Amino acid sequence: MASRAVWKGQLRLSLVSIPVELHSATKTGARVSFRQIHEPSGKPVRYEKVVPGVGPVKKDDILKGFETDDGNYLLLDPDEVDAIKLETKKTLELVQFVDQTEIAPLYFDKPYYVVPTDELAEDAYRVVRDALRAEKKAGLGQLTMRGREYLCAIRPCGDGLLLETLRYADEIRAAEPMFAGIEDDKIDKDLLEVATQLIDRKTAPFKAEAFKDHYDAALRDLIEKKRKNKKSPRAKVEDEVERPSGENVVDLMSALKESLKKDGGKSGKAGRGSAKSKSA
Repeated sequence: MASRAVWKGQLRLSLVSIPVELHSATKTGARVSFRQIHEPSGKPVRYEKVVPGVGPVKKDDILKGFETDDGNYLLLDPDEVDAIKLETKKTLELVQFVDQTEIAPLYFDKPYYVVPTDELAEDAYRVVRDALRAEKKAGLGQLTMRGREYLCAIRPCGDGLLLETLRYADEIRAAEPMFAGIEDDKIDKDLLEVATQLIDRKTAPFKAEAFKDHYDAALRDLIEKKRKNKKSPRAKVEDEVERPSGENVVDLMSALKESLKKDGGKSGKAGRGSAKSKSA
């Protein structure tokens, strides 16, 4: 099945804009998944939006509720939320660069492949990729998709670019309370030496294919045995109706040179505020 883009827009580096699209780097169907089936009828279980004492409700009658400090809910129409206009809905601007190893793994959330939308975009795309590779840097920016603005890091990946959504600082729990009860006592040198030797002995290059999901394999084995057994209960589920499922790049060299002039050759920290001022 062909990959479907989850976001389309512009990857911007100062005055250089590159039409790109994002594709999920992970496969959701790679592991065994199940649907809930109503045994007496053999039909799939569906979930309805219901209100206690009212029953099923229409989608148009549902508002978004924000819980306030007094326990009540402030009601917002979904159209009001959708009307919020952010430049990051269509533009991912690289506003800062950091060493690729500087971002702690704790912040990484989900990976996406960044792909140029057409041949005209490929030249600028390769320049950004190779520049990041040469400097061993990751570019930081923000984009909006699926009703949320994400902090993102972009870095080279093979022949292309990999974008990883990052958790914001306020989404990370402090580690100190978790580890506070672990006393910092002296370690027995002999025990430490044995542990170090074991680590050295088992050290090897990382190869993801060397690790298998044993639970998934056991599930598939169980399913195969049940499939071959004609006495295994079965249900015929009716087919459901399927759900409905850029721009030219500016002259690259002149745009890069103009970007350097615009920035005045200065290097400094860039944040959300600076991104907005650039866009303005």
